[in-house]
Amino acid sequence: MGLFINTLPVRLDLDGTGAEASVRATHARLSELLSHEHASLALAQRCSGVAAPLFSALLNYRHNTPAALAGSGAEDGLSGIEWLGAEERTNYPLTLSVEDYGEALGLTAQVAEPVSADRVCGYMQRALEQLADALEQAPDRPVCELDILPAEERSYLLEELNRTEADYPSDLCVHELFEAQVRRAPEAVALVYDDERLSYGALNARANRLAHHLIDLGVKPDQPVAICLERSPAMVVGLLAILKAGGAYLPLDPAYPSGRLRQLLDDAGPRLLLCDAAGRAALGAEALADVTVVDLETATPAWADQSADDPEPRALGLTSRHLAYVIYTSGSTGTPKGVMVEHASVLNFLYAFSDIARISERDVLLAITTISFDIAGMELYLPLGAGGTVVLANRKDAPDAVALQQLLVHHKISMMQATPATWRMLLDAGWQGTPDVSVLCGGEALPANLASRLNRGARSLRNLYGPTETTIWSSSFPIETSIGELHHNVP
Repeated sequence: MGLFINTLPVRLDLDGTGAEASVRATHARLSELLSHEHASLALAQRCSGVAAPLFSALLNYRHNTPAALAGSGAEDGLSGIEWLGAEERTNYPLTLSVEDYGEALGLTAQVAEPVSADRVCGYMQRALEQLADALEQAPDRPVCELDILPAEERSYLLEELNRTEADYPSDLCVHELFEAQVRRAPEAVALVYDDERLSYGALNARANRLAHHLIDLGVKPDQPVAICLERSPAMVVGLLAILKAGGAYLPLDPAYPSGRLRQLLDDAGPRLLLCDAAGRAALGAEALADVTVVDLETATPAWADQSADDPEPRALGLTSRHLAYVIYTSGSTGTPKGVMVEHASVLNFLYAFSDIARISERDVLLAITTISFDIAGMELYLPLGAGGTVVLANRKDAPDAVALQQLLVHHKISMMQATPATWRMLLDAGWQGTPDVSVLCGGEALPANLASRLNRGARSLRNLYGPTETTIWSSSFPIETSIGELHHNVP
């Protein structure tokens, strides 16, 4: 059969050309292809000069005789042969076959999941109906204006998919989720860093004392407070304290170039800065001269005698519509821009993703992302808001495949978010995965071959994307690999 079946590319224009003219042009182009029917696809690929595959969807028209369909054997001249059945598979993501039975037409679709073969057939049937109607009633109607959406599909796309309303405590602030877990299980482990382990109660008490100190220093809702520290428990304490005091933290990574850090300080204009020795060195004396510095490395902090009680947000005038943080873009299209993110936006994401990821107090999440990326907010607040444990990787461990493997195994990590490059680094270094870990991929495109490797060794794999469009992520897809097939009769 392979010698008599060939596949060639054809390009059709969906533009302002009328339906009749488009059909005639399509017929002419297909007729021209007949002179190349013995040419191989490899030859067509070479002649095209296009490096990528010429097409990823296949359209076939099949003449099916009633005898062949009956498969009786005798009628086909194949006496003594019994028809047992057949199964088709394709290497193309989308294959659509038009079945000509002589007296009726049908459609057979084979598609890669999660696309629905039923939906593809519905689109095709609707397109054929619209095309036939245009040829009969309005042959000059532009082909690009034909409506290919069945009524149910239009309702699904425009109404059902946009029906995203869900109840969640939109009046809360981010740190109040953490405080609720403190009240529920104060002795549970909240944070692990190297050999240090902090319970929910201890972490909360440290953050509260610092928060009351920041309030005394004049922190108000929506006021940016810069924080520039090495990755450590003090960094997490500082972030929570700023939120509890009503401020909006401005995250600065001391590993960033000094010029970049000073640019962000100049643009945001914070009056307060939380830092350590690494932060001081990264910013330089000139930048520190314009802000009040709160040193979190001091052995006897000025806030040691402050109250360990939770500051009351409403007494501070703080609501969920105030800012939680200000984070800056990379500046790839020009000067970096500060994005102001409200508590309500973060709460929206945390509640939605908590439901998707099914995170609970049993989960242990490995946090490896710099706080200058908003993904770090998920790594910290998602487990702390659900009663789970955060294992904070230090700076030298995050890019080290061997160190990451040791952390994954030693702490029995059940969830980790990383770029595809980091996951590939781990796999290439010999990590085999574990059926107990949920793999979250974000920040880059996820190649199919990497997704397959990750799927073989993980409890689940989710592809996350869209940080620019919304708070942290706007999309989350479970990754699976399979083929769906459906046969559809055309009335």
